[in-house]
Amino acid sequence: MPTPSASAYVYDAVRTPFGKFGGSLAETRPDDLAAAVVRAVLDRSPDLDPAAVDEVVLGLANGAGEDNRNVARMAVLLAGMPTSVPGSTVNRLCGSGLDALFAGSRAVETGDADVVLVGGVESMSRAPWVLPKPSRAFPAGDVTAVSTTLGWRLVNPRMPKEWTVSLGGANELLQQRFGISRERQDEFAVRSHRLAAAAWADGFYDDLVVPVGDVTRDEGIRADSTIERLAGLKPAFDGTITAGNASPLSDGASAVLVGSADAPVGREPLARIAGRGTFALDPQDFGFAPVEAANRALARAGVGWDQVGAVELNEAFAVQSLACVDAWGIDPAIVNTRGGAIALGHPLGASGGRILGTLVARLRAEGVRWGVAAICIGVGQALAVVLENTMEESR
Repeated sequence: MPTPSASAYVYDAVRTPFGKFGGSLAETRPDDLAAAVVRAVLDRSPDLDPAAVDEVVLGLANGAGEDNRNVARMAVLLAGMPTSVPGSTVNRLCGSGLDALFAGSRAVETGDADVVLVGGVESMSRAPWVLPKPSRAFPAGDVTAVSTTLGWRLVNPRMPKEWTVSLGGANELLQQRFGISRERQDEFAVRSHRLAAAAWADGFYDDLVVPVGDVTRDEGIRADSTIERLAGLKPAFDGTITAGNASPLSDGASAVLVGSADAPVGREPLARIAGRGTFALDPQDFGFAPVEAANRALARAGVGWDQVGAVELNEAFAVQSLACVDAWGIDPAIVNTRGGAIALGHPLGASGGRILGTLVARLRAEGVRWGVAAICIGVGQALAVVLENTMEESR
């Protein structure tokens, strides 16, 4: 574990509102979404010279279209930063935004950087279709366009079929393994919507979310959601998972300002990055991977679950979220108290920055010392990070 003098700190975190698939952000390019949060972070820290940013690292799960492969560099240029600021894009699917934080915080801890802007972006609405390129010109047969929005595409036939089931199908297997009922999943989903709506009403998100044009609020929240309404939805994968108890396709971006203890940011740090954890298992079990990722992050931070007061777990599906919470043996009341991805949305590359920013805000608002952010990743991976509140009043 790094000494406090070599630690990396979170100084600020922002995100766009998360839009529905085909919704109010569907006309906004992903590089413009990314530039919006990069610019917002700089505007919120006027004492920070943009030229002092050593690197911009953004996560992105797609990259097949307007993201232009290296969306971080595109965001640097579109946000009006000096051309001397480099940009790097990382891809760990749903965990890409948190992976960007891992890269940036490690650079700070090793002394390779003093200030790094990290985060992520995804426009699932604008993800293109792709055609496989033929090995020879003018093939005689038909060629099928494949959506790049979500999940497997152009799968290698050597992959075992049990590994390449759909994301929903994989989590139905998890449901069978742990016996998590449809009713319990629906209850979890309703809680997500109600807590998200209450958080917006209470002003919790006012300082975390920056508008994009006229879009000021997350589009997917249904404050009037009920267990009875969700019970009427048809299963999507011949089991218990429905559109109501799984995260929706979304558009959005997030950004987090990370630096050393004496970074020239002009503001006090909000939280210390105390531990990171990664884990991988069989691809079809990806929803359960956050369990060990978080355990490893806590071990590296030297903290036990009994000391953790706030958890932000990305709600890819209600069933996998419940399986993780059960396995940790923690009080569910400390998990996603301002709503989660089922209500807020899950724009893949942006979600890591979203859960991290929400966790920082919760630590400050609740006076909690230790918090965990964790996210499952398709194809059997997960990431987790432990944050320490830097407020003296934290407990």
